Amino acid sequence: MNKGELVAAAAERTKMPASQVDNVLKAIIDSIQAALVKGDKVAIPGFASFEVVSRPARQGRNPRTGETMTIAAGKKIKVSPSKAFKDAVN
Repeated sequence: MNKGELVAAAAERTKMPASQVDNVLKAIIDSIQAALVKGDKVAIPGFASFEVVSRPARQGRNPRTGETMTIAAGKKIKVSPSKAFKDAVN
């Protein structure tokens, strides 16, 4: 399911215009992104939690040359589905 299909499905379920659902979805995504940029953890009960975690620098190999190299430290977004969400899928 892509974004357009998600918007259409939500519009059908809520009886709201698709353009309004699209605006709400954009606002939710922007709010989650803004919170993560500030370093906050975002938890949506029954769905998932999102948080930024730091990855330390580590050793890796260049696949082309086999040469050992240092992969820089960085950040990644950790998404943890809730138990209810996992149970619904399984």
